[in-house]
Amino acid sequence: MTDWKTIYEDAKHWIYEAGERIRESLQQELTVDTKSNRNDLVTNVDRETEQYFIERIKEKYPSHVILGEEGFGDEVKSTDGIIWIIDPIDGTVNFVHQQTFFCISIAVYEDGVGKVGLVYDVMHDELFEARKGEGAYVDGKRLNVLRPVNLEDSILSINATWLTPNKRIDHERLVPLVKVARGFRSYGSAALELAYVACGRLDAYMTMRLSSWDFAAGWVLLEEVGGVLTTVEGEPVQLLGQTSVFAAERTTHEAIQRDYILPTK
Repeated sequence: MTDWKTIYEDAKHWIYEAGERIRESLQQELTVDTKSNRNDLVTNVDRETEQYFIERIKEKYPSHVILGEEGFGDEVKSTDGIIWIIDPIDGTVNFVHQQTFFCISIAVYEDGVGKVGLVYDVMHDELFEARKGEGAYVDGKRLNVLRPVNLEDSILSINATWLTPNKRIDHERLVPLVKVARGFRSYGSAALELAYVACGRLDAYMTMRLSSWDFAAGWVLLEEVGGVLTTVEGEPVQLLGQTSVFAAERTTHEAIQRDYILPTK
């Protein structure tokens, strides 16, 4: 039988250690490279942090599979078994330019079901954590189940990219939200934004393109507080590969879907 308590405690210990290493790295010069485009940044710290996790996971749990953003883990083609899904630094642009509003995201899934989710805001030393069926917490304080919020009183998180002409969604379907919601935010870290929805700092988060390491931990957090995570079109999210993501408290999710995203169908 899988000892999920030990896995959970190990993941917490390692994420705190990795956070300390990242804070120390800020005293040194970063090596910054690009990946898919000039705005898709990766640093030596991203790579070193992912390798740090892989070394420890493989030593303690050699049969587990690891999916990491920087490609040092395994080639994962199936959700079978136990998979660690790691983003060593989510929000690398923020890390490079601002040295804040970035996080480490770790999730552990079994046969496609989220069992552990950790999102660690490194610079604010704030840990969002959840185990399936055990509730979600921030720095040890249990989070309440999410409650419905009137859209007029809501704070939504949407990148401005999706409110202008783009290839992934008709922006005219989203523009009316701007006139209704109280405010919009974009923090530049999907994992943090999902954690903020889970703890009520944001009322919804929407984006058109994420990979599993961006949302896997936040998904576990959300499920523990009654939140919903789907594609923007309301379809089930696939754990592997890229997908759009729409996360909110259930009633808020349904209202935005009904009144703003799907009425043209």
